[in-house]
Amino acid sequence: MEAAIILVFVMGYLAITLEHSIKIDKLIPALVMMAICWALIALGLESFPEWFDSSKHALLDGFGSFSSEEKTHLMEETLLHHLGKTSEILVFLLGAMTIVEIIDYFDGFSTIKDFIKTKKKTRILWIFSILAFILSAIIDNLTATIVLISILQKIVKDRNVRIWFAGLIIIAANAGGAWSPIGDVTTTMLWIGKKVTTGHLIGYLFVPSLLCMAVPSLIASFLPAFKGDLDIEEVKEKKKSRFSSTMLYLGLGAIVFVPIFKMVTHLPPYVGMMLSLGVVAIFAEIYSSSKFSMTEFDSEESDAHAHHSPVHYSLSKIELPSILFFLGILMAVAALESLGILFGFASSLQESMPQLGTEIHPGGVSDLVVLLLGVGSAVIDNVPLVAASLGMFSEPLDHELWHFIAFSAGTGGSMLIIGSAAGVVAMGMEKIDFFWYLKKISWLALIGFLVGSLAFMVTRTLF
Repeated sequence: MEAAIILVFVMGYLAITLEHSIKIDKLIPALVMMAICWALIALGLESFPEWFDSSKHALLDGFGSFSSEEKTHLMEETLLHHLGKTSEILVFLLGAMTIVEIIDYFDGFSTIKDFIKTKKKTRILWIFSILAFILSAIIDNLTATIVLISILQKIVKDRNVRIWFAGLIIIAANAGGAWSPIGDVTTTMLWIGKKVTTGHLIGYLFVPSLLCMAVPSLIASFLPAFKGDLDIEEVKEKKKSRFSSTMLYLGLGAIVFVPIFKMVTHLPPYVGMMLSLGVVAIFAEIYSSSKFSMTEFDSEESDAHAHHSPVHYSLSKIELPSILFFLGILMAVAALESLGILFGFASSLQESMPQLGTEIHPGGVSDLVVLLLGVGSAVIDNVPLVAASLGMFSEPLDHELWHFIAFSAGTGGSMLIIGSAAGVVAMGMEKIDFFWYLKKISWLALIGFLVGSLAFMVTRTLF
């Protein structure tokens, strides 16, 4: 039965990886894979020799001697445990997505466009790289990429020039998301899973992530594509609301408040996110009811806004397919974890790999394993990779392993355009060719990844 469950997982994983080729949204195989894996566990419960207790992160002694009722009860408890942990992540993401959509409702991101006053390509490159690095740490790398490429499309008219900027935005956004607990789904998973704390995550990863962004941007500054000035058309666009700037700063501040709330109260992050969402929603409703410049919307958009409150409208715009995908993939990985499959795989992996770096931390997981995880995230979605690592390794809170995994999984995906959510969305927005990115941008991403990894290996000695 274990072999059948592994086969279902591999087939589902393959369907997720080949999403663009088979033209099936990745949420579908994720949900089917999750349901079938748990169904097979329920049907073959009597035949499993061991069970992994996720609450204690250890194999359960004497599982084979348990009665049928005891095994069924344990399976139900384990399923409920994993659903609770997964729901924490999903509710957190729902809150963050809604705040971002409320900001966009008031056209808050148009404020960022006002910062760009130069026509020099190299300066614009650095402005967008730094903005991507900072914004992705606050509103996550996927949203930051969408916002910045949307702004880029209004500034740079030549698509052949624009895709170069988009490539560097992908690298910078993924680097920025790695050092923040709210910057990437994978770091959020590690943070909510009590593997990393905000202070240590920033301490370990800020410098490596900064170098991962800065070194490729510096090298790109000397490439012919970024020489000279841009021909920018000065187009005065009216903002849709006079509260644009206010809602931008309020929304970003509310999201940044969440880690502070967790540190002060020790409550789960989703509680702070719901508080932040509530506060932002109050101001959104107040500003909306004050008849803010509704005539400045075009007629179609005005009608859409007029029939919904800002919160209802924003909730209708959030990306529910991503939420369902995370539910499916995290619960499917939980099925493998519950049977002890991931635990056994981790043990064999550590035994077979050379223990690079263990002269500093004896007995730790090989640095090579984590680097391969980063390279793997360029091919395979980093969410299931990190979800698997949570079940594979049992290192304590703030162990260097978790921080290195956060960096590798977060930044390694930049090496291929399909390797990260930021890359996939940029690919769709700008119709970037896979092989163009592989030839022009991948080597820059690889250099950034390796420089950042070396910086991490040096930085960890300080902790």
